[in-house]
Amino acid sequence: MTQLPAGPPDGQRTSGAEPSQPSCQRPLIGIALGSGAARGFAHIGVLRTLLARGLRPDIITGTSAGAIIGGFFAAGQLDAITEWSLRLTRRGVLGFLDMSLSGGSLIRGGRLARQLESMVGGAKIETLETRFAAIATEIATGHEVWLTRGRLFEAMRASYALPGLLPPVHVGGRWLVDGALVNPVPVSAARALDARLVIAVNLNVDLYGRGSTIANHGFEDDELVVRDPAARRWLGLVGVEKLLKRQVMGNVRRPGLSRVMVEAYNVMQDRITRARLAGDPADIMISPRLGSVGLFDFHRAKEAIERGAEAAERALETIDQTIAALSGH
Repeated sequence: MTQLPAGPPDGQRTSGAEPSQPSCQRPLIGIALGSGAARGFAHIGVLRTLLARGLRPDIITGTSAGAIIGGFFAAGQLDAITEWSLRLTRRGVLGFLDMSLSGGSLIRGGRLARQLESMVGGAKIETLETRFAAIATEIATGHEVWLTRGRLFEAMRASYALPGLLPPVHVGGRWLVDGALVNPVPVSAARALDARLVIAVNLNVDLYGRGSTIANHGFEDDELVVRDPAARRWLGLVGVEKLLKRQVMGNVRRPGLSRVMVEAYNVMQDRITRARLAGDPADIMISPRLGSVGLFDFHRAKEAIERGAEAAERALETIDQTIAALSGH
């Protein structure tokens, strides 16, 4: 395990301050922070390592977890989200799961939203020191939406609204959900915001290799069919709410709803990320090794941060060389 890089203090930005001008000695640096739920804490390690090297990004684009960490960084609150993440425990994470038995999601998300809003406050994107865009998806049309103005917190909340798990967010007349549905690692947005050098952080590199093809498969005649127990019998014994929780959690014979959602999300991110990065590759790719950290392992923030720092350290020499080349040195 590497020690977490200290990095320079963030400091609270003055609202409405003019964006800082990058040094004329180097190109505009943009960083695209990818989606990945609990793996997103690795972005903290990446950013703090870059700051310790004097490489402060001029532009940040983020999807889902990347939008949260990127938003806190742009608001001068990287220390706040770091300290909060390191205090998370398994029990503490469960405390944020305000289950919903109605509406379009399993979790209301209000407890988590209030916590994040209390830390980031009422900051607006257009007043941030660092140019910022959160990526979301319009649920009715599938449009990729770049949130570049308005309340920072609402932009982050829309970007991480995983369909089925968290409710969609209404922003500017559109119902928005997780941006990972369309652009898990938003390199294209960073380039569009004038970044000359784009560093991408892909949290799901360890998922590669999962998407092979099984060319010959079918049902065997002697295969036993796994069937659900009689629903009516269970309904009479445990009631509606407990039966719902049982279906969500699953059992050893059949995956529950939560596992199905997580694995489907993994497959989706793998395929979309590969397609998007093939068409619009980053100049530098940072890929923390996070295969052992599950999407909902929020209590393992320290490990994820360390993995991010290690990956960023490995990329520093290449970043320096690329900056020198683009600067004409």
